[in-house]
Amino acid sequence: MSAPVRFTIETLFPELVLPWTREALLGRAAQRGLVDVRVNDLRRFANTPTNRVDDAPYGGGAGMVIRVDVAAAAIDEARATAPPPDEVVLLSPAGEPLTQRLVERFAGYRHIALLCGRYEGFDARTERLVDREVSVGDFVLMGGELPALCLLEATVRLLPGALGAEESHRQDSFTTGVLDYPEYTRPLAFRGDEVPEVLRSGHHARITAWRRAQALARTAARRPDLLANAALSDAERRALLVNEPTVNGNGADREGSAPETGEDG
Repeated sequence: MSAPVRFTIETLFPELVLPWTREALLGRAAQRGLVDVRVNDLRRFANTPTNRVDDAPYGGGAGMVIRVDVAAAAIDEARATAPPPDEVVLLSPAGEPLTQRLVERFAGYRHIALLCGRYEGFDARTERLVDREVSVGDFVLMGGELPALCLLEATVRLLPGALGAEESHRQDSFTTGVLDYPEYTRPLAFRGDEVPEVLRSGHHARITAWRRAQALARTAARRPDLLANAALSDAERRALLVNEPTVNGNGADREGSAPETGEDG
């Protein structure tokens, strides 16, 4: 069995992070030896009688800034471990977007170190000590712990053996370049809304074609920006040009809204 993928998370609030790593997907992955999550307290590197890790910003302004010497000590310790981190990642609103493609890259690493800021963030010199800055969206949180957990969970679920069904993540939204198709289960009818007949037909080719059409219709309606880089056939591109998908609340298209894929089984 291969060694578990290691995540080293540096934070001022370990108790915010630890419970998340012990339950559900992450807890099971750790029990199976797939992942090794280590959560470290940045205050270990304070080197002051009061364990202060921050100070007032030069030039004035509101809030406090985490010192670069504290960040550097944490990064140096992480880089000195075996195996050393493939990347040290700073969670920051100024970072590149966390995408499925980036998560897939992380899933191939042996060790990732994650640096979580608080207050007004880290001294800017910290940026030169890391390999990458990552953001989970165009909004500001209280700290980097939630973004670190997003990155952690998104990566771990791609590791072989982490999910119950190995095929699960291969049809995920963003993995295929488009949003996922809508899913249904019992009850068959709910408040006048029935499971589409095609899914009850047992006709696998028709189901596959319907799901592809639904995924394209959903993407065109909700995230048309994704279609520019999606792997589409010529027929699908033509269909999207002439169709104006209308998606209802549960994700199923209304009559005639999903583009035809040309597959009839």
